[in-house]
Amino acid sequence: MIRSFRFVAVAAVLVLGAAPVHAQNPAPLSLQEAEQAALKNHPDIQAAQFGLQAAREAVRETRSAYFPTAFGSITGADAESGSRIAAGGLNNPIIFDRFATGLSVGQLLTDFGRTRALVQSSSLNVQARDAGVLTERASVLLDVDRAYFGVLRTEAVQRVAQETVNARQVVVDQVSALAASGLKSGLDLSFARVNLATAQLLLVQARNDTDRAFASLATAIGLERPVEYALADQPLPAAPPPEVGPLLDQAMHDRPDLVEARFSAESATKLADAERDLLFPSVTAVGTFGVTPYHQAGINDRYAAVGVNVNVPIMNGNLFNARHSEALYRAEATTARVRQLQNLIARDVNVAWLNARTAFQRLDLTNQLLDQASQALDLAQSRYNLGLSSIVELSQAQLNKTNAELEQASAKYEYQVEAAALAYQIGARK
Repeated sequence: MIRSFRFVAVAAVLVLGAAPVHAQNPAPLSLQEAEQAALKNHPDIQAAQFGLQAAREAVRETRSAYFPTAFGSITGADAESGSRIAAGGLNNPIIFDRFATGLSVGQLLTDFGRTRALVQSSSLNVQARDAGVLTERASVLLDVDRAYFGVLRTEAVQRVAQETVNARQVVVDQVSALAASGLKSGLDLSFARVNLATAQLLLVQARNDTDRAFASLATAIGLERPVEYALADQPLPAAPPPEVGPLLDQAMHDRPDLVEARFSAESATKLADAERDLLFPSVTAVGTFGVTPYHQAGINDRYAAVGVNVNVPIMNGNLFNARHSEALYRAEATTARVRQLQNLIARDVNVAWLNARTAFQRLDLTNQLLDQASQALDLAQSRYNLGLSSIVELSQAQLNKTNAELEQASAKYEYQVEAAALAYQIGARK
């Protein structure tokens, strides 16, 4: 009996010592408000948006080849009389004393489709990045939903634990009074105290789980530190559909990560086309004009020239062939990853649908279990009060009811989590 009393005392100290300091009036927070805060604050979404902006600038970079290029030049030279360039080139021009300014303009006429393919590749990459932003949004929203319902679940478990402690304290008080009167044995009192200590330990763990759940919620929202909120309960979603086939079709069409992968594969294919076009010539028009205010005798005061430049690749150690082959292999690898992602999505949708269906079925079953456990506890309590059963039977009935209450408290929020996961898997959260 002394050991049992010590066990109860230690458990009570743990309950009081482990209780965190909570805010007196926590701010209310709905699920919609939590999701909006996450969409605004979460670093992953911000990183994806910056990546999208960078991809858009890459399109401007590749399109710049369509437009003329111009640069100004200022040149001055003071040469030794009669000097020529004699080394470093195949020509042998005379160097004239001069000071001149001018403007040179170049315009790509055609590169036989390479620039067009590069622009298409960059544009497809932008669409992939745009879908990537939606992927991050969906992932963040799922994390928020899981954390939000996780807090509600742990709070429900904590309420059950507190009610269990209160109920078992009443039993301890009753048995203590009966034992003091000689109507119950010391063994009964020991069993009652052990049951109370077990409930107190459950309460300690439930409080810890609640604090951990709030920490997870803060991270999901994008906050650096945990904040305690007064969360609003959410209505139960509808039952999952009876067949998984339509969900699979929707996932293959709407999943943003699959859309992202498809655009990435198309972008890689266009890049391979651009690398192939390196083997074709490029034609460029060039022009230059300017004035020479100071010059040596024999040079005009101004100059101007236009021309067409045709570059034909002849030999470069198979560099262009290697670049084309590399791009082709990378495109094939990206396409293979799309097929693998489709297989993974099909698996995940099936698993999420099964989990949601099972969680929905548990709602009624846990309610029935709690009703039966409550009736069994009432009967066990009555039999014990009449002296028709032992404390062991009453303890087992108390344990059964506590477990049933925990299952019933968790079932609702587990189904909401599974429904949110199913919505994510089919691409309904963006």
